[in-house]
Amino acid sequence: MLALRQCLLVLSLLFIVPGSMTSAFARSASEQGEDFSRKTVVERARLLSEQPYAPPPQAPEALRSLDYSQYRMINFQQKAAIWGDSKSRFSIQLFAPGFLYHDLIDINVVENGKSYPLRVTEKSFRVPDPEFTKVLQEVGKFAGMRLHYPLNTEDYADEFLVFQGASYFRGVSKGQLYGLSARGLAIDVAGPEGEEHPIFREFWVERPSSKSEFIVVHALLDSRRVAGAYRFAIYPGSSLRMDIEVVLFPRENLDHVGLAPLTSMFMHGPLDHADQPDYRPTVHDSEGLAIKRGNGERIWRPLANPRELQVSAFVDENPAGFGLIQRERGFDAFHDLEAHYEQRPSAWVQPMGDWGKGYVALVEIPSNFEGNDNIVVYWSPEKGLRKGERFEYAYRLTWPNDAPGSRGIASVVRSAGGHKLLSDHPEVVIDYSNLTVDNLDDVVANATISSGRILESQVQPNPATNGVRVLVRLASDEPAAEMRVDLKVGDKQVAETWLYRWLDDY
Repeated sequence: MLALRQCLLVLSLLFIVPGSMTSAFARSASEQGEDFSRKTVVERARLLSEQPYAPPPQAPEALRSLDYSQYRMINFQQKAAIWGDSKSRFSIQLFAPGFLYHDLIDINVVENGKSYPLRVTEKSFRVPDPEFTKVLQEVGKFAGMRLHYPLNTEDYADEFLVFQGASYFRGVSKGQLYGLSARGLAIDVAGPEGEEHPIFREFWVERPSSKSEFIVVHALLDSRRVAGAYRFAIYPGSSLRMDIEVVLFPRENLDHVGLAPLTSMFMHGPLDHADQPDYRPTVHDSEGLAIKRGNGERIWRPLANPRELQVSAFVDENPAGFGLIQRERGFDAFHDLEAHYEQRPSAWVQPMGDWGKGYVALVEIPSNFEGNDNIVVYWSPEKGLRKGERFEYAYRLTWPNDAPGSRGIASVVRSAGGHKLLSDHPEVVIDYSNLTVDNLDDVVANATISSGRILESQVQPNPATNGVRVLVRLASDEPAAEMRVDLKVGDKQVAETWLYRWLDDY
């Protein structure tokens, strides 16, 4: 179940078509290109779905057998970045196949309504061994791409978005470092017969104008049981925004499918303590699942690294948003001089249009290695996908520092667990920020537990967070229990609803 974290995506192992591709990409005089529009990809996906699934071609053994160090020694020719010397603020660099990336995919550029395939030449990249030049030319395909834009300063084109590996992609906003990933589609996550991993097998990138502040990427998704067409309108900036339109064509019924999936890493924190000694108090790319339900209720669910696989479902209708959030932004919370987890992005999914009934799924996978993604979140539609029925949806994916739009309601900024002094009963501490009331006695913490008892709940002022602290002492003989805490003043809810699956680990 554990997948090697997508940090390995960002490697300098790229190759691109050199020469005039940087202004008007290289092609022969006889190459006229093919007519292209959004409908082109949709029609390709429909036709693909009517045929049995055929896996993409694979990289030869000479590339698959490369280890990490060898793979890193293949370097793209940076000066040959696509549109790199044009007036466009965007440029593209490509990844070579090899190491973990065996699938060979096609990448095209679109100019003036025509698409043209990118090709490999002997000058595309630097290699440690000349034999690799011949192999890569014979392969002629790619493993992914990354997009560049002057994100942090005007005089340097930062890498801000990567597509590589199956249907994975991940981005950063201004001032952030890579962390969690997104995917095109999730199928049978945590299923008894194993997960099915769709792939983006072909891309088309529209050339932006010199003044454009966004770029459009199209992708053709394929898998054993479904094909699909994706359109990404990508806006880099202080918060990277991606407006995503999807059309899916199932080859078979899909009862357990995940829309807008996110994957991340959680090892330990103040509520779920480390199993092994670690000088770092917290280690995670994301610390909580945030949900804005269709009725407006906001939910905060701290993440866990359980000893056994955990799957949670948060039933809803027409959700307003959900995401994996890295809310802690202080170095003192992590004390990691290399990873700098405090600079990792959050990811927020905002459905566009009605998504109907279903649930937000949270999958938490046991892990003892922070190089693995062990957290998966997605929306699962109630009726799944039906064979032969076109399925369309759209959403906005942003990469902020926190869940957007939480003004007017207090946020959970820390969840911790332990034992009350001189007591054998476990205790949970929840800190809320930005909550001011005229009389603290008016704030009521409603705490419940599915099995066991809530022995005590208290509300205290917390000047450090400009909010309050809630302490909940509990007793439970069961190995697991669902907890819920909400804060109210009168009939008004004034903070996120706090949910957690309490495990008898203390």
